[in-house]
Amino acid sequence: MFPPKDKLTVCFAHVAYQLGPQFERRKSGVKSFQVWNRDDLDSRIGDADVLVISGLWRNDLLDRAKKLRFIQSIGAGTDQFSRELLTARGVRLASARGVNARAVSEHAMSLILALARRLPEARDNQAKHAWRGMISDIGGREDELGGKVMVLVGLGGIGGRLAQLAKAFDMRVIAVRRDPAGGKGAADSVHGMGELKTLLPQADFVALTCPLTKETENLIDADAFGRMKKSAFLVNVARGKCVDEAALCATLARGGIAGAGIDVTAEEPLPASSPLWDFPQALVTPHTAGETRRYEDNVLDILEDNLKRLWSGDASLRNQIV
Repeated sequence: MFPPKDKLTVCFAHVAYQLGPQFERRKSGVKSFQVWNRDDLDSRIGDADVLVISGLWRNDLLDRAKKLRFIQSIGAGTDQFSRELLTARGVRLASARGVNARAVSEHAMSLILALARRLPEARDNQAKHAWRGMISDIGGREDELGGKVMVLVGLGGIGGRLAQLAKAFDMRVIAVRRDPAGGKGAADSVHGMGELKTLLPQADFVALTCPLTKETENLIDADAFGRMKKSAFLVNVARGKCVDEAALCATLARGGIAGAGIDVTAEEPLPASSPLWDFPQALVTPHTAGETRRYEDNVLDILEDNLKRLWSGDASLRNQIV
């Protein structure tokens, strides 16, 4: 049975997010504490009925979490949690899907604008105190987005919002999703995943907002890059492993595409030895697309909704996984 409000203890576990302090400001009357590292999590998880966590999670924590009844993931991804073990222990799990749809879509649009307007080059020139002259070569100038084609992979909360933003810039949006019957939203057309490679030659921007699955792992590989125009850009705010990183580096090195805006990498943090750091036509952000000043409160809104459901005996959770 799920503990009543006056008997419940929530543990917030994250290395940076201020979830505990923000929760206390809500004066909910629910006891809570925050841990900031694995050692403290190991020692205190036995006190928690509810755990709000993402990257610090390990499945062997269940052996010490005797009171645990519910896990609220801080992020949309839940691959780190063993559904089988949670089910066997009677622990419910919900994701934070949708918590950062606005933030990630805005970040993706920012990368697109930055690449089109050559802002990384401008920042580099500023650091060198170099005033760039007028460019006679038309192909070397900044560009406009109106009339450009975006091939958008993934049309969930983030992808759907990105399609709206792209349309506001008068772009044409060709969406690819697992189930085209799910609708096209703001996109001009929607297609199944199997059609992606035939659509890539049309793209001025290929934007990834899809989850990481067996179907999407290394989805953008050497063959996919070979189908893209040399003037096209890749923007990835999905998961690093959706792109064959070696193929991306090889493509950038030979000028196979114009550039890339990358918020996620196969290994994070991105190793210092990675060639991605040094490509002038690559704009790399450190998996910060979803991070905003509102992130903690967005997560807490989902948590409080799910706590109300659990207290009322509701069988369904918001973003339920287990």
